[in-house]
Amino acid sequence: MKTGKTLLVVLVLILAGTLVLSSCGKSSNEHTVVRIGEVTRSLFYAPQYVAIEKGFFAEEGIDVELTTTPGGDKTMTSLLSNVIDVALVGSETSIYVTQQGSDDPVINFAQLTQTDGTFLVAREPSDSFDWESLRNKTFLGQRKGGMPQMAGEFTLKKHGIDPHGDLELIQNVDFANIAPAFSSGTGEFVQLFEPTASIFEKEGIGYVVASFGVESGLLPYTVFMTKQSYIDKNSDVVQGFTNAVYKAQQWVEEHSAAEIAEVVAPYFDNVDLDIMESSIARYKEQGSYATDPIVDQAEWDNLLDIMTSAGELTERTEHSEIVNTSFAEEAIK
Repeated sequence: MKTGKTLLVVLVLILAGTLVLSSCGKSSNEHTVVRIGEVTRSLFYAPQYVAIEKGFFAEEGIDVELTTTPGGDKTMTSLLSNVIDVALVGSETSIYVTQQGSDDPVINFAQLTQTDGTFLVAREPSDSFDWESLRNKTFLGQRKGGMPQMAGEFTLKKHGIDPHGDLELIQNVDFANIAPAFSSGTGEFVQLFEPTASIFEKEGIGYVVASFGVESGLLPYTVFMTKQSYIDKNSDVVQGFTNAVYKAQQWVEEHSAAEIAEVVAPYFDNVDLDIMESSIARYKEQGSYATDPIVDQAEWDNLLDIMTSAGELTERTEHSEIVNTSFAEEAIK
């Protein structure tokens, strides 16, 4: 009898263990868990937070675990080492991985933003800004090799300003310390994202005089991407994920900045609602939020042109190599 009881206990333990293992990657309601690593927490990514808060991911059977992995290098490392399933980061990072050689390429499958998200902020307001006013000035820029800096340099060159010859370009300040550095007196101009730009205007620290997003044109600035191996094993999940992103993009397109701010407010505890609203309005007005998830050829070519101009490409990585538009196209259907 003892032997029988012992066997029964063993069988129960085995069954329990099997149930635990089978639930890995699932929530209690049998949704698939998808771990997203966002390169930063930003109002620039408002449609992502809308997709979570409005239940669009849940409608597709997906539970999102969202973490912020500051910096493109850290985000991509997290993806390559399977710490996260999906990265929300600039497409240039997937190109850098491809240039280094990879047996499991990182694939761009759903675009979230379609312009640069930074603004040129000056110490003094200007009703008639001229890019020539940057000449011989100190410009506090972004990290070398990152999209903000490359878009910034591309814009300066477009207006006849040599970023490394016609001004003092500071690039050795960490992303998190750029705004504090400007506010403490470093630089006469700075390149900033929202809501920092609006906060600086409200506090009289600096004033938005131009948009790098408008100046550098449409490009796949921030994209959801994952490894090809993940797509191969989870194509239905990737499709559901993309469907949710598209629903959120349409919702953002159809609703006011004030309505969007109310939805995403839980993600920005330290930002006043009026600042959130003005920041989102600024991004909406210049078309920064993509209205569909397709990474198209023209945008990709513009990205490659900007990277080439910055001297960051060993060779052009073509759209067909690391972009998959099939999920976005199906979502739109």
